[in-house]
Amino acid sequence: MVEKETCDIYCYDEEKVNRIQALLKKENDGLSRIVHLFKALADENRTKIVYALCQDKELCVCDVANIIGSSIATASHHLRTLRKQGLVNYRKDGKMAFYSLDDEHIKQLIFISMTHRQEEKTHV
Repeated sequence: MVEKETCDIYCYDEEKVNRIQALLKKENDGLSRIVHLFKALADENRTKIVYALCQDKELCVCDVANIIGSSIATASHHLRTLRKQGLVNYRKDGKMAFYSLDDEHIKQLIFISMTHRQEEKTHV
């Protein structure tokens, strides 16, 4: 027998709902930025790029293209998206363009996600 994943009756805790709705309204801009962060990481190539940048402090566009097995144009597109979302920094050195992670939190997010995935495997 399949168990329903919904309530059998409709009732809710009005105080709790109102309190959390107020928090959501207060934090709306921050939550919106989090959504954009996860959208940026929702693309497999962009996540691979961020992971690669976790392994080395700085990579040039050509390195990134070779690491993810793409053209330089595709790598540049993904890096530009990551930069617009505030995940990576960019610097130019002569004719070379280098990228690095914006801060340690991005690296922590990737490693926490990987740890979660490993724990998920052991619980199945």
